[in-house]
Amino acid sequence: MSEALETRLFEQLEALRLIDPHTHIDPHAAASKTLADVLGYHYYTELAHSAGLPKAEIEPHEEEGGQRLDPKELVARLVPSLDRLRNTVQVSWLDEICREFFGLGRDIPGDRLDESNWEAVYDNAARIMGDPSYEEELLNHSGLDGVFLTNDFDDPLEGFETSRYIPCLRTDDLVFKLGQPDVRERLEKASGVSLSDAASLRTAIGNLFDHFVGKGAKACAISLPPDFSPEAIGDEEIDAQIATGLEHGEFEWEELNQWVFFRLAEYCHDHRLPFDLMIGVNRG
Repeated sequence: MSEALETRLFEQLEALRLIDPHTHIDPHAAASKTLADVLGYHYYTELAHSAGLPKAEIEPHEEEGGQRLDPKELVARLVPSLDRLRNTVQVSWLDEICREFFGLGRDIPGDRLDESNWEAVYDNAARIMGDPSYEEELLNHSGLDGVFLTNDFDDPLEGFETSRYIPCLRTDDLVFKLGQPDVRERLEKASGVSLSDAASLRTAIGNLFDHFVGKGAKACAISLPPDFSPEAIGDEEIDAQIATGLEHGEFEWEELNQWVFFRLAEYCHDHRLPFDLMIGVNRG
């Protein structure tokens, strides 16, 4: 490939406007506040653990009386591990972030974050992130027009611009934790429906979809464990299981899970929402 063609291709890629299809950010405070918010993300902490850094040194909740580390101290403990992780794309992302946004290679010597410059990068990043215009500049510089969120089913979806931070109905609790009293209470409060049978549960789920779609939601999502196998279950079976569960406080998980999953898929179809299935997730 010629240098001229390479340059033209990259120019075209840089001109694209993007939508991030999956995040866990807080739309009320979307931008990071310190470099620890970036380097403390699980991509980096898990890599550091895998490269030999003891978990207790950066997540000392029990060892230090349950107190989280000061953000600057967290970065100080993580940076020495980066040299063992230079072959990973995550660390190349980190270095690029520091160069693009936090002055590394311009105001601060070096082309990668290391023990010689991390403190200067940290302080400069805190200053830049503290500017009220930082969030807007970050999105524009990154070419991002929209960011999909991960929202609990009872999220009121208030106080943020849903055309930029786009709601996504996360349904794990509805499928796998509906037998828990607190989850049922949350569902009844959010939907305005008292659960008594399959019909009421169907209505409650429908009300959630109406709320989310009315607030600009563009997707529904769930993580499915490796042993989950969808199967159509009749309403009559669920009527009996809900009645027994409410009376005795114990629910038959497998069939209720499958019934709720199918209802979610039906409502996604009715509302023309994609259903993001993260298949094979083994929590814990």
